[in-house]
This record gives sequence, structure tokens and C-alpha cells, in this order.
Amino acid sequence: MGTQFQFLLVFLLSCLIFISAASSSEQEGDGTLRIGLKKRKLDRANRLASQLFLKNRGSWSPKDYFRLNDANADMVPLKNYLDAQYYGEITIGTPPQKFTAIFDTGSSNLWIPSSNCYFSIACYFHSKYKASESSTYKKNGKPASIRYGTGAISGYFSNDDVKVGGLVIKDQEFIEATSEPGITFLVAKFDGILGLGFREIAVGNSTPVWYNMVEKGLVKEPIFSFWLNRNPEDPEGGQIVFGGVDPKHFKGEHTYVPVTHKGYWQFDMGDLNIAGKPTGYCAEGCSAIADSGTSLLTGPSTVITMINHAIGAVGVASQECKTVIGQYGQTMLDSLVSQVDPRKVCSQIGLCGFDGVHSVSMGIKSVVENGVSGLLNEAMCSACEMASVWMQSELSQNQTQERILAYASELCDHIPNPNQQSAVDCERVSSMPIVTFTIGGKPFDLSPQDYIFKIGEGVQAQCTSGFTAMDIPPPRGPLWILGDIFMGPYHTVFDYGKTRVGFAEAA
Repeated sequence: MGTQFQFLLVFLLSCLIFISAASSSEQEGDGTLRIGLKKRKLDRANRLASQLFLKNRGSWSPKDYFRLNDANADMVPLKNYLDAQYYGEITIGTPPQKFTAIFDTGSSNLWIPSSNCYFSIACYFHSKYKASESSTYKKNGKPASIRYGTGAISGYFSNDDVKVGGLVIKDQEFIEATSEPGITFLVAKFDGILGLGFREIAVGNSTPVWYNMVEKGLVKEPIFSFWLNRNPEDPEGGQIVFGGVDPKHFKGEHTYVPVTHKGYWQFDMGDLNIAGKPTGYCAEGCSAIADSGTSLLTGPSTVITMINHAIGAVGVASQECKTVIGQYGQTMLDSLVSQVDPRKVCSQIGLCGFDGVHSVSMGIKSVVENGVSGLLNEAMCSACEMASVWMQSELSQNQTQERILAYASELCDHIPNPNQQSAVDCERVSSMPIVTFTIGGKPFDLSPQDYIFKIGEGVQAQCTSGFTAMDIPPPRGPLWILGDIFMGPYHTVFDYGKTRVGFAEAA
């Protein structure tokens, strides 16, 4: 209890010294609007809060990530907004009331704390919208609730004029949040969220701000783009351009890929390489989402484990994984050498079932027939699936069988902990490998300077990997969520008109 109390004090103190950063905007003669973004520096209080959020986020299933595709659901992607670094300024009402907001391509609603938020501590540390002080306010009253892993942001819809830079979106529907649970928004350096995702995932069937910009002819082209400044010494945090792109902020041509599933800015990607070596996991394709609302880069546990091993990240030793390698490793390897489909290896040895497309846990069957714990059986199946990918990856590189089994055993000690980011040795950062994503058939490299978070200097420095694990089952998965770690090195274009996403090297 004492530790939690001290922890809360750290949060409250960090909030008390919060200074709201102003942002700049420019409306150009070419019909575009440029919004300056501010970037907050990473600090130990927020990183500690982030870890506590992940540890206590409760019983969340990866399937929840897509619940918004159901007609009656109101789930948004589970986010840890404490990791969000880039935010800008908007105003609501007449006269304008200022707020800082995350421009989030991973959600679609605009919400701001309400002056009627009385019982959430977070509301007392952020600017609150006062409907009674706006002459353009229109009562709506429709209830709203956006559920997260540890609670719900709830309130009601209202209508008022929203100003983004020099653009005024009249009669915009937004959520007045009257409840903001937990610590997530208590220590956040922003007031609310302005969603830039598709209408399909908007809670309450609300029309997103971006849609109104386009439909009311406020932008020249149905495009917006992000440039996130990764230089920690530069006071300019970045820029979002509504209506086009700023050629000063990218080099060469953009590589475009079509949006494959409306809701999020989701697209297909190819395999991922570590130090130039293919992992093989996404050789047949994976899905990815460009998400400006998080600084992290999230992917399947199988590949994150391989990355952890390559960068020396602290992981969780899995006894189930070691058991699978010890008892079945040689049999699995023999099957792969015989060119058995890697997806069928684990079903052949009886650890998983196979539905014709991919492995499925035999947990239910084992409980009924053998009285074996379903959870244990599921863990064994999962470990087998991961080990099959690891072995196949090494086989493709012509490694010896002895080396392949040793490699798989080593990876059992680097499985990512779903409750936290992985710590790494700051002194090893310069020697860590390049991680390469394949998008539109072209390579996109991430250096260790891109994917490692560093807080402090010298002996006090702490480093953590920006890669985290989340397993989305088929048919929607495997899935990668590309946050600021990816969007920083690569200028990103969200082309609503042509329903595609583009990436080019940032300048």
C-alpha cells in the first residue's frame, strides 16, 4: 500500500508541474492547413505510470481490439496513451476554449473533459469544456461510453464549433467526458483525443472531425499527413498537414499501400527482417495499422521474442516453451526438414489441432478426454507454434540442427512479458541490429536509435525496447501496430480519397 501511495504522489506532483504547451498553425495558399505538434520528453513518472497501467489493465482479450466492427459495440483499440508523445492544440466554442489533444489515427471520436466532470481526479488537472460559456453550444445529450481495459471514459455528446488551426468545423459533435477512470489520463500531458480513424469505428455513429473537414470543403484534398520530429533537441515537435503534404518533411517518393479494412488505417505488409535475416513469420503476409496515438510498435509474440533475443531484452522464461523444445524439438525439426507445412507440425505431434488454415489449441478436448488443464495445453500449443516459426527461420538460413535447437531454447528465455516493456542495456544500443519491415514490396529500416526509449543520461540512464507483444488471432491477425517509433523515421500520408496509406523517409 505504501508503494502505491508513493507512486500516486509522484503522479500528482508531475501533474501539478504540468505546463500546457502552445502549438502553432499555418493556413497556406495551396489549400492546406499545417498544425504544429508539441513533443513531450519521456520521464520516469510517466514511464512508471505506463508500466502500472499495463500491469493492472485486467482481463483484456486481443479479440477486443476488433470489437468495434460489431454493430452494437463501442470498444476502441486498447491504448496506453501514457506513451503518446505528440499532441497539438484545438479550440472549442465561442469565444474559443483551448485544449491540447492527441491527433489519433487509431480512433475516430473527439472527446474533451467536461466542466460537469466532478468525481474523476484527472479532470481537475486538465482544461475542461464549459458549455455555459459558449454562444455556439448546442445541447445534444446522447450518452457516450468508450471502454478501455481498466474502465470507461463516459459522458455525453454535445455540439459546438471546433477550430483546428485556422479551420472552423461548425456544429461538430463531440463527447464531453464526465468520467475518466484510473491513472491513464491523470498524468497525461494532453486534455483529450481527436480521432482521425474511419467513421466505421466512431462510437455513437458520430461523424468524425476529419469527415466534416472534407464534406464541408474545408481542405483542398482529402489527405492528411504526419511528420514527427525525432530530434530531442529541437523544440518543434512535428507537424500534421490537413489537405495535403509538406514537401520539406520527406525525401523521395511515398510508397503507397491500400487500406484493407476500414475502421483503422489497416494495410497488408510483408515479412520482417532482423539484421538482414528474414523471420519468415509474415512471409505469407500480415496486417498492420498506422497508429499515431501510441509511441510503441506492437506485434506477434513469436517475432517480438526473436527481436528481444537479438537486442538482449529482458524477457520471461517459459517453462512450457523449454518443455516443448526438450521433448518435441527434434521431432519438430525432422518434420520441418521433411518440408512439412510449419502450420501443421504442432498438430502432427498432438499439441495443437488444425482447422485447415492454422493451428488451434486442443485445450477443450484435453479437458474432456484426459482431465489435463486447458490453460496448460494452450500454453504448450502456443509455445510449439512459436518454436516451429523459429526453427523454420533458422532452417532457411542453413543453420545446423544443433544450432537450431539451441537457438529455439535460448528464445524461450526472451518471451515478452505482456505486462511490461522489456528493459535493455543502454551500453549495447549502438550495436543492436536494424529491424526491417516490408511494405509495398519495399524495405523500411528501423535503427536502434528509432526503437529504443532512453530516459536519463550516464549511470542513471534507463533504456527500454519500444517493441511490445500482442497476439491477434486469425482471420484479423497476425497484426502489427506501427506507432510513432515507425511514423517518426517515415513521413506518413493518410489518403482518405484513395483509401491508402503512404510512407517516405522523413526529412
